[in-house]
Amino acid sequence: MHNVRVSDSGRVLVVDDEPIVREILARYLTRDGFLVDVAEDGEEALSAVERHRPDLILLDLMLPRIDGLEVFRRMRSADRPAVIMLTAKGEETDRIIGLELGADDYVAKPFSPREVVARVRAVLRRAGAGNGDRDARDTLVYDDLEIDARSREVRLHGEEVRLTPREFDLLFFLAANPEVVYGRIQLLEELWDFAYDGDPSTVTVHIRRLREKIEEDPSTPRRLVTVWGVGYRFQP
Repeated sequence: MHNVRVSDSGRVLVVDDEPIVREILARYLTRDGFLVDVAEDGEEALSAVERHRPDLILLDLMLPRIDGLEVFRRMRSADRPAVIMLTAKGEETDRIIGLELGADDYVAKPFSPREVVARVRAVLRRAGAGNGDRDARDTLVYDDLEIDARSREVRLHGEEVRLTPREFDLLFFLAANPEVVYGRIQLLEELWDFAYDGDPSTVTVHIRRLREKIEEDPSTPRRLVTVWGVGYRFQP
């Protein structure tokens, strides 16, 4: 584990057991202005998270000693940085589990290093508090649900609801456009910046996790409503 280079664009931890993958990602990220740390297994990754406090982790799921999903589980959710999973094409189940645990994004191997850098920038941009350019609707209030765009906080019955950056963006987008139905591909293009290799299940996972956090009965949602065969809408 070592530090590659100093910058002021943000700090990224690359966790992968393949040296060539670590080297290429570190090179492209450094070239784009990031401070980069690398780790080759799960134990090094957990140590690096405690030591360097990265803004984002590029986390391979297939790791020696401690696998990527276990690394993810061991990080405290309150202090967890943004996470982009690196997955092989055959790891769909692990990818879905990672998204359910709160991962912000995933990239399937083999990948383009430029695409990875673009996704890192997109995730960090959404995770930052500087999203005050959404528009004048800084706070949305629907009965006992309050969504504050400036602080990126959500409160239900006056209690804070902890959301990942991607969950917050999805909820805010739907709530800022109440009763408008959006298909899963539309939501991918709006909130993920570019469509995922034709895999809309990512949206389904995030909607399900949001329902578990803001709906009284997630099995019968009254706010995040499914319009069968079309998509989802926010019902005020």
